[in-house]
Formats: sequence, C-alpha cells, structure tokens
Amino acid sequence: MASTARNNKPVVFIGAAGQMCRVAVERFAVGCDAPLVLSDINTTVLESLAAKLPKGRATVAKIDLFDRPSLVKAIQGAALVVLGAGPYTRTSEPVLTACLEAKVPYLDFDDDVESTQAALGLFEKAKQAGVPCYIGCGASPGMSNVMAVDVSRDLDTVDALDLCWLVGDERPEVGKAVLEHLLHIASGPCLTWANGKATVNESWVETAYAPMLGQSGETLLHETAHPEPVTLPRLFPNATRIRCIGGLGPQPMNGIARGLGNAVRRQALSIEDAVGFLHEIVTNPPTTAGWGQAFTAVTQQFRGGDITVKELFALAGHATQALDPWRYAVMGMMEQIWSGECTTGEVLGFLISTARGQTYENHSGLLVRAVGTKNGHPAVAIKRTPKSGKDTVLTKNMGTMTGTACAAFAVMALESAGQRSGVFCPEDWAEPAAFYKALEKVGAPRDEIIESL
Repeated sequence: MASTARNNKPVVFIGAAGQMCRVAVERFAVGCDAPLVLSDINTTVLESLAAKLPKGRATVAKIDLFDRPSLVKAIQGAALVVLGAGPYTRTSEPVLTACLEAKVPYLDFDDDVESTQAALGLFEKAKQAGVPCYIGCGASPGMSNVMAVDVSRDLDTVDALDLCWLVGDERPEVGKAVLEHLLHIASGPCLTWANGKATVNESWVETAYAPMLGQSGETLLHETAHPEPVTLPRLFPNATRIRCIGGLGPQPMNGIARGLGNAVRRQALSIEDAVGFLHEIVTNPPTTAGWGQAFTAVTQQFRGGDITVKELFALAGHATQALDPWRYAVMGMMEQIWSGECTTGEVLGFLISTARGQTYENHSGLLVRAVGTKNGHPAVAIKRTPKSGKDTVLTKNMGTMTGTACAAFAVMALESAGQRSGVFCPEDWAEPAAFYKALEKVGAPRDEIIESL
C-alpha cells in the first residue's frame, strides 16, 4: 500500500529531467501518493514524465537551483526536497542550505567526497534548524552503505570492508553529469581508509577481484574515490581497511576513463572537452563520433588474430593525430595492456566492435564484502544484488539501481518525518530490513534485492 506524505505536502524533485532522477520519480510515485513537483531547467522532458503519472499527480516547474531567492520560494512548505541534479560538487551546497533556510527536509544521492564532507559539516546547523538532511541516498553510496551494515552483522568483528560496484555497457543512455563524475573519480587523489586511518591513495591504481555477477567468476575492480570510505569509519572505527572499488564494462572503458582523467588532472585536456568527447562516443553513432574514421587503419590491419603492442600503439597513434582526446583515451587502454588488465586482442576487439556500432550486454551490480572474525575464527561475509541485465527491475543498469534506491530512501524519510534533525548518511538511519522492504514498496522484486554468498 502506498504511504502518504504528512499533511499531503508536496515532494519536490530538483533535476527531475535527469535519467536517474526520472527513475526515482516514477518509482517513488508507486510507493507514496504524495503530490509531486517536478523541476528542472529542461521542462520539455518534465512534461512527458508528468504525463506518465496519474492525472493531476504531478506539476511541472522551471527552477534554477543557483537562483537562491526563487529556489527558496519554490521549495517552501514541501514535505521533502530530493536533489537529483549533479555533479554534486556544484549542486549540493546551494540546495541543501536553501532547505535549511526554508526549514524543509532534504535528500540527495550525492556520490562525491568533497560535497559529502561539506554536507556533514552542516550537521549542527541542520540540527539547530530542526531539519533532517539525508545525503548519499542512491546505489553507491546509499544501498551499498546499508548492505555494509547488513553484512557486518554476519560477523562478530569487522576488520575490512570492500564496497563494490559494477557499471556495464549503458550506451547510449549516459548523461554528462555522470561522465563528469566518472572523470572526477578515475584519477588523482582518493581519500580512503587504510591501516586504521584516513589515507590518500591514487584512484584507479589499487585493484581487487570480486564475484559481482552470478556464476561468472570474479571481476577486476579498481579503487575509486567515493564517499563510503569517508563516512563508514564513523560506524566501524576499528576497521583497518574500508575501500570502494568499482569497474566499467567492457574492461577497455576503464582505460579510456583513466586516460582522460589523467589528462584532465594534468590540465592537458579541459574537463569540458573530456566530458564532451566521452558523451559523443557513448551517445552518438560511431560515424558521427569519429570512431570509424579514427580506427580505419586499425580495423584494416586486424584479421581476427592478435598483433603486438608496438603495432597497436603505432596504428592508434597514427589514427589519432588530429584527435587529441583520443590520444589520451588510447594511452589509457595501452596502460591496461602493459599492466595485464587487458590483452591487445581484447582492446582491439572492443575498438572494432564499437566502430561497427555494436554494444555489449549490460550487466551492473553491487556487492559488499566484510572480512573479520566469527566465533573466534577468521571469516568472510558477502552480500550482493543477485540479478542483472535488461530483464531486471532494480539492476537493469546503474540508473535503475540509483533511482530505485533513492525512491526507497525518500519513502522512508517521509515515514519518519519529525523523528530526527541533522545531516545523515544511510548507515546512520536506514535499517537494512526496513530499506529492503521500502525497495519492494517502490517496485523492486524481492528476488532482485539481496543475496548472501
């Protein structure tokens, strides 16, 4: 049965035109019958989204979140404000502080470390204002944090936590904010928890394997800058290692992200050019993206067998002379070959299939692994999403995972209205059993939610 917002106040979604936020809106509408206000700069998309909902359920509003007076006026009297517009390094502060000014509850699916730390720094201000602010309420962070709490209860002590995510081949449905976040976390400093203290590592350098998908064996993942290792040590202060490790499918995409991310960090490439380049190659046909033209030399030389790294480098370098972003993308894939993450044939196969407009079957998922003791003996406990792919509801892709989890958190936030004030991460307030039930309430089948290994 759908829950009802207190006093039937509206729930305001900011950034509702975005892919993940659209999922959150649609699935929240299943689990709660509160009136909705859908806001964004792009109101055309919002009209079509509102048309999918029961007549009269949603209204559309054009809101510029950087226009403080109009933002405060637009959210006044709301039961909850859900921020779905990223990147959160730019959007979190103006909306969260506007909610404090208007004394309106706030929720987001922030996945950036800097804005997460800034939000936690507002705890006392939010408490004094009597406002609950729920941050990091997506898939990772969000559902992964809840899974960490859940899996820790299978052990007596926890020494290490791996929070793992996998994003499959989601072309062409990838937004620019997602790509900017990817470049932000794919290189440079990574604030993590190692040797029992906060530590700075280099993103995408440390690797590990995890059984992400069914019976498919283990998937190679890379340590990445994410909020979980920054917030979870508050709950697990005695743990020696807490890290977030993730990966993209197919494997050469990890090299492309790393290569472009490094170029941005060195200021050899602007973030705008890198995001624009990535967006072009993942959303447009190969001919308009330049794939076919750039790698004609490679495809002509490849005849189903392997070639040497030297030959690949020479061919790719020749093909990318006039395409600066490609030079860095190719260098990232070359690093994968040199490190043994990919073979030359795997990289070539990826380039050729993409040049032909072919995509890979999309598999995404979450997994949390805890290492510690049970009954005085060393033990490992694992929980993960049990299914993935185009026929699933929760784990069809990272967008459905994030949007569905956000909807479940929003339902829980409304149901606990008036119970707390301050700034909270999922591990601070969302009980695993209640969260899994909320996922069902917003439409996730029970057999897709969680399994133990």
